Amino acid sequence: MSRTGALLGLAAGVAMLLGGSAAVHAQDNWPSRPIRVIVPYPAGGIVDMVARSVMEQVGRDLKATVVVEARPGGNSNIGTAAVARSDGDGYTFLVTGPAALVNPGLYKDAGWDAMKDLKCVGLAVWTQSVAVVNPTMPAKTIGEFVELARSKPGQFNFGNPGTGSSIDLSAQKLFQAADIKLTNVGYKGQPQALVDLMTNLMHFEIVSMALALPHIKQGSIKPLAVLTHSRVADLPDVPTIAEAGYPEAAYVPWYGIYVAAGTPDALAEKINAAINKALENPDVQKQLSVTDIPGKPMSLRDLAALMKADFEKLTTVVKTSGMSLQ
Repeated sequence: MSRTGALLGLAAGVAMLLGGSAAVHAQDNWPSRPIRVIVPYPAGGIVDMVARSVMEQVGRDLKATVVVEARPGGNSNIGTAAVARSDGDGYTFLVTGPAALVNPGLYKDAGWDAMKDLKCVGLAVWTQSVAVVNPTMPAKTIGEFVELARSKPGQFNFGNPGTGSSIDLSAQKLFQAADIKLTNVGYKGQPQALVDLMTNLMHFEIVSMALALPHIKQGSIKPLAVLTHSRVADLPDVPTIAEAGYPEAAYVPWYGIYVAAGTPDALAEKINAAINKALENPDVQKQLSVTDIPGKPMSLRDLAALMKADFEKLTTVVKTSGMSLQ
């Protein structure tokens, strides 16, 4: 090798070492610039609230600036794809629900592969929901509604707030477990679907607890079962879906905090520790418990296992239910 070639090789080696050192140094100094948190839904919604509750506390703990950015569109695909394609440097986060796992199976061009492009670094909250009908519906329990639906296949409809949403997935699991078929009526969100249920245009819906509770207390909708692991304090007489006889439908969705899969393990551990600390903060717990079940500190290994299990479970629901885009 010529002297020039040797010098060039030495220079390249030094550059690689310096580059590697810079990357390690950047991780050691994390966070040294603002953290961006993308919510793939409109601002002001439940996901936005969850993101702010947890990630703004992370910022306070780390003395870092956290900017929560709503980036809705494409049934959450636009914001999710942006994080999946990000640099994995610990400065771009995603807060979202089951759509992150489900949408690649619903869209040919979702823009990411859930298990290859995203890494879960925190579980923010489990969402609570309740199965409801109009007060005029003769059924008083899920079992009675199932019997009615079986006796009149296709004559009852379901107000669906979004294909692939946690509500849709919960409903599809129930319909499969109960072996009933309801006519799917698509909506852009829960509020209008709930209005139509109250005016008796819809027959059955699953609604987030925060949205449903005021109307249940007013008597404008009737609860049949809660889709939670245990009974809800505000509805002590309403059984869980498992108690109602359909344990297979007892799916409780969760909102996770994600980064790009390329995020180095050492940095992901730091991020996970910061999120776990925020989740133990009493103020954060209080904010999250207003409508849902606060998340709990979990290791990266446990989060990866949960993500994989839910991916497989929900992918099966999509395939076997014939779920299609609206």
